[in-house]
Amino acid sequence: MQNKYKIRLLRANLLAAAVALALWTPAAPPSAALVLWLSVGWLFITALLLDFSHRYSRGRPWQLLPGALLLGLIAVAPERHGLLIWAWAALFMLPQMSWVAAFNISAGLLSAVLIAPQLSTPAWLLMVVSLTILCLLALARAQQLIDMNGAIRQRLRLIPGLNLWAGEQLVRDIHREQTRCAREGIYGELLVVHVKRHQLWPTAKKLCELTHDFENVYRLNGTTLATLMLSRSALEAQDRSQAISTALPDNIAIDPIELMDVAPNASTLTTLTRQPAGALRGQL
Repeated sequence: MQNKYKIRLLRANLLAAAVALALWTPAAPPSAALVLWLSVGWLFITALLLDFSHRYSRGRPWQLLPGALLLGLIAVAPERHGLLIWAWAALFMLPQMSWVAAFNISAGLLSAVLIAPQLSTPAWLLMVVSLTILCLLALARAQQLIDMNGAIRQRLRLIPGLNLWAGEQLVRDIHREQTRCAREGIYGELLVVHVKRHQLWPTAKKLCELTHDFENVYRLNGTTLATLMLSRSALEAQDRSQAISTALPDNIAIDPIELMDVAPNASTLTTLTRQPAGALRGQL
């Protein structure tokens, strides 16, 4: 499964870009050389650590860094690095949050202003129009990826082979499991688990191992997991919750909530992720 996420080509391109910028540094003035080496370092480290997998975090605005570096490269030596302005079109192809895109758009406009003295007015206007068209196409493509990934997250498991699902699935499953509990006379419990960000994926895997095959685990956000547990009685559910709490690290907060007390609507996810674990019960 090494080629599953098709990262080899991208890693090779990043390393090639790092080498190209490194070869550009010997004749650069000190300020330009400093930004060039920072860019080389970022490209090299990114290429080494690149891993397009289910563990990729959408919440970190990492697109700010390449945007800032690109603006810095053009600002320190517009007469040497003016050609890099076309790299903005590639940057806008990356899915990014709205405020990050606004920052990069502002930086791109500033870059165009910085290189204006190096071009004649007709040439500069043609460049701006062409770059604007390319960036709009890139943004449209990025939005398609955002929409497509959002739809995938709503219907696919986050880790193939494990019962780990996106939080949107929890809302649908709550109503289904509440109906089953009422029909079959069993006890349902929603177990909310608050973790440190670096503990999320190991804890999710551990929860999948500790629960039954027919019980799902859900990733609500970068620090909150939940699982729906079905037991014969409240006493059995309490024993299971205690066993899970014992099996997980001590710094993980766990809050069991009776399933019938949980409202099956989208606002439930917001409440689960924003409220402290001890304050969840009684609000749902």
